Amino acid sequence: MTDCIFCKIVAGEIPAYKIYEDDDILAFLDITQTTKGHTLVIPKTHVRNVLAMTESQAANLFAKIPTIATQLTTKLGASGLNILQNNEEIAGQTVFHAHVHLIPRFSSEDGFKASFTEHDLDLKAIQDSLTA
Repeated sequence: MTDCIFCKIVAGEIPAYKIYEDDDILAFLDITQTTKGHTLVIPKTHVRNVLAMTESQAANLFAKIPTIATQLTTKLGASGLNILQNNEEIAGQTVFHAHVHLIPRFSSEDGFKASFTEHDLDLKAIQDSLTA
């Protein structure tokens, strides 16, 4: 896609700080650097997000995550790592080329916050709607 910033990075039209690359996958430092080493992992072939991926495309992308995540935490001395993946605008996706955020964690005060709000929902009804 010619108007996709990530496709332009893959094509070499826009520079990036690459930390991993093979025939199908590219990992590069996010320009926002939420924490030191914040990395984006993308398929080189344009696909909107996980919802648009085939199982094979997803398997290829996610198979590389452990290696890249270990490289980040080990070489940067991170204590942990968050893996974040957004699908569609409502979920926070701003670039519509599938990508996974790897966010190394150095302390609970490093600037990244993720939280969950508990809801009292009918789990049986949800299960039934998903399995019917």
